[in-house]
Amino acid sequence: MGLGDKISNKAQEVVGGAKEKLGDVTNNESLEAEGIKEQAAAKAKQAGEHVQDAAKDVFGG
Repeated sequence: MGLGDKISNKAQEVVGGAKEKLGDVTNNESLEAEGIKEQAAAKAKQAGEHVQDAAKDVFGG
């Protein structure tokens, strides 16, 4: 994964966190759930990046 992808995924996680908090504060369950979903998607992408990075380290790719 490139640096741009890593930045994009981290940004998605941060935006998701903000949506979750805003939804909680405003009692908007839909927005809160959307934020949680975005965070989960970003974390899944980041986990995939870690696996790819580890594979590169092991196999020299």
